[in-house]
Amino acid sequence: MKLIRNLLMASAVTGVLVSSTLANADLVAQGEKIFNTKNLGNCLACHAVNGKEINGPGSMGPKLSGLTYWDEQTLYDTVFDIYSARGITNTSMPSFGKSGWLSDSQIKAVVAYLKTVK
Repeated sequence: MKLIRNLLMASAVTGVLVSSTLANADLVAQGEKIFNTKNLGNCLACHAVNGKEINGPGSMGPKLSGLTYWDEQTLYDTVFDIYSARGITNTSMPSFGKSGWLSDSQIKAVVAYLKTVK
């Protein structure tokens, strides 16, 4: 009986992990689409991305790398309003959230994608 209970528990945990991984993969794919789509985020207009094949990345902004190690809140805040997040007064990067260009869920998707950048 204890073995069956343990197997059921392990199965349930595995199911949750698989569901979570699939949901995250969908969020990453959505974020990548926003990053690469001209009338959405259009991030590729300014940024190349380490380890990613991007068609015609811009060179105005820095090449993105090492974002796997950034915490999600810092990435979110930077995309939402880089001026407040970084305490700067002059940048070409728009405040995507503050201006209403991207919604909260779209920024979260972009952050999920950015977290895959090594």
